[in-house]
Amino acid sequence: MAAALLLHTGVPTSQAENGIIGKNPIELQGDRLTPEALWAMGRIGSIAASTDGKKIVYTVSYYSVQQNKSHTVLYLMNADGTSPVLLTQTAASESEPCFIKGNTKIAFLSNEGGSSQVWEMNPDGTHRRQLTREKDDIGGFKFSPDEKHIVLIKEVDTYTSIEKKYDDLPLASGMVITDLNYKHWDHYVTTIPHLFVAPFDGTSVGAAKDMLAGEPYECPMLPFGGSEQFCWSPDSKKVVYTCRKKTGLAYAISTDSDIYLYHIETGITTNLCKPSDYREPSIDATLSMEHQPINKNETDMNMGYDTNPQYAPDGSRIAWLSMERDGYESDRTRLCVLELSSGRKTYVTESFESGVDDFCWDDDSRTLYFTGVWHGTTMVYATDLQGRVKKLTDGDYDYASVAFNAGTLLTKRHSISAPDDIYTIRPNGKKPATVTRLTQENKYFTDRIAMGEVKARWVDTKDGKKKLCWVVYPPHFDPSKKYPTLLFCQGGPQSPVSQFWSYRWNFQIMASQGYIVVAPNRRGLPGFGMEWLEAISGDYSGACMQDYLDAIDDMCRESYVDKDRLGCVGASFGGYSVYWLAGHHDKRFKCFIAHDGIFNTQQQYVETEEMWFPNWDLGAAPWRKGIAAPGNDGRQPAAIIEKTGKSNAFTTSPHLYVDRWDAPILCIHGEKDYRILSSQGQSAFNAAILRGIPAELLLYPDENHWVLKPQNGVLWQRTFFRWLDRWLKK
Repeated sequence: MAAALLLHTGVPTSQAENGIIGKNPIELQGDRLTPEALWAMGRIGSIAASTDGKKIVYTVSYYSVQQNKSHTVLYLMNADGTSPVLLTQTAASESEPCFIKGNTKIAFLSNEGGSSQVWEMNPDGTHRRQLTREKDDIGGFKFSPDEKHIVLIKEVDTYTSIEKKYDDLPLASGMVITDLNYKHWDHYVTTIPHLFVAPFDGTSVGAAKDMLAGEPYECPMLPFGGSEQFCWSPDSKKVVYTCRKKTGLAYAISTDSDIYLYHIETGITTNLCKPSDYREPSIDATLSMEHQPINKNETDMNMGYDTNPQYAPDGSRIAWLSMERDGYESDRTRLCVLELSSGRKTYVTESFESGVDDFCWDDDSRTLYFTGVWHGTTMVYATDLQGRVKKLTDGDYDYASVAFNAGTLLTKRHSISAPDDIYTIRPNGKKPATVTRLTQENKYFTDRIAMGEVKARWVDTKDGKKKLCWVVYPPHFDPSKKYPTLLFCQGGPQSPVSQFWSYRWNFQIMASQGYIVVAPNRRGLPGFGMEWLEAISGDYSGACMQDYLDAIDDMCRESYVDKDRLGCVGASFGGYSVYWLAGHHDKRFKCFIAHDGIFNTQQQYVETEEMWFPNWDLGAAPWRKGIAAPGNDGRQPAAIIEKTGKSNAFTTSPHLYVDRWDAPILCIHGEKDYRILSSQGQSAFNAAILRGIPAELLLYPDENHWVLKPQNGVLWQRTFFRWLDRWLKK
């Protein structure tokens, strides 16, 4: 069946001959969701509206399993969703579109010719013209409101942690490493992004000036930052941007980024988060591992992440996303508003006890809209400058973005049962907002594929609390039958189990293979208050693990759940959870799957690249006295539990319990994963084999913490379900 799916692509001959990857209505065999169908779906990306609010341009990425690559294209439609037109007509990928020149042109990035540069075209796709001719790729751009300047993202060389090669040894592969921050996510740090500003005369882009010239700091911030991390002032005279101005060890142990204001004419840069006489704390003080207390003072100095600044339309204020505590990357993200005339900061989402994901200003410069997760769904909210928050949307969905457009909000929405489409939201005062769907990108698939029912299930925990679990049932579910059931363990470790749609960890494809899926919002996940969110810090093997066991035990009370055919799967912290539960499940599970999981927390502390993470989450370095001392069972010091009520991540590491493993396990890992090194997955696999436990290892030499290549993605799904079927469908 897989071979047939790959052959029947349905791609028009003219597109295939030009190397264009476009819509791919593959021939489906029945109504089951398959890996091939997932990879054939279009993935909507960025959205931009014309300044008059009449047109919308957006990106869609299509994938070819045969060619093992993707193609990002541009579409244009009316603001009401009518008359969508494909603008991209070549094999070059096009992205980051925006309207310029009074909406008579669309600017965009294109890799036509092999280099990513800024182009422009008419709104009908004609008269394409290259605007920039930089030597290196451009990673993003923004025109000033008066369109006399443009900011470009370009890479610059850095030698802060890796020494420059000898000129007479250009082919030497060795790297002399002198400090931390020498690797990040999936690459060695030999270049970093900088912002460059250049004049634009309407026809060509002039010489670009490095806004961070001579500074060894990245902007946007690695590994995922983009054009959302800087913004022009309405008068086109200033740029605000995000930067963590640290290198080496200081960078590796701190999340303290700030918002900077750069004056185009003078080149003067001002830190908007801290006073000019502020001095960084010593490295020794930062390494003390003391968690900073929450400071509710409106004039605090923003010691955690500060990102994604946006000017109010009238230029009077700047808003940005702000975390309070240094070193805590999962701290609650608040919406900070700086009044430029007074320097006063106000946090306008304090009554929303969860984090802000995305936001935008209303044209009135006094209202902001934002998205945030609560009780397993991500909704759109409004807040005023006094912090009065109002919920605008409802339902079992996740809203993934928000942008203001002529009295409405442009957004993307998805759910466990449907991929992203574009919607508008029209606020209606005290009445519920009006939500309108604009696109049906994957209608071909959603009309033909049966999705399983998704239900919210509130479960009692061992300590008397309530926990939300999403339960996904197989299509055509028959409650008179018994079904194998999967416990899904979330990563993060503080990422929500919301109504997310994934092209790999997809609950509906698991259900389509005949499995019931149980996805708990265990301790440590956002959307249930700060106490619930922070219960996981320093307690990896404590309450959150009991939450998992409580969830699967509760589900096993249902007559249609086959208690003799239970599986446990997860990635990242979910992979850690799988490894830990493999030694503590008390015969519940018949097999396990761990992707990119932490197997040995002691080794993870010195292997990972973002050191602030283990400092906060694991509580201390494993060599600190009194931390790793063995207890009665040789693993856990009883005194630590008695004093804190929490387990210790080093002395309860999964690798210490391999002697208790008794069920088959599949380990998956990418060798370019520098967040959790592949040695973790290989060690777990080796340990299982040495113990005589049936095991397999799916190892990717060319993937990072994610699996991004189409054929690798299909291989992942096939291996995943082959393993589950082998042990749970006998």
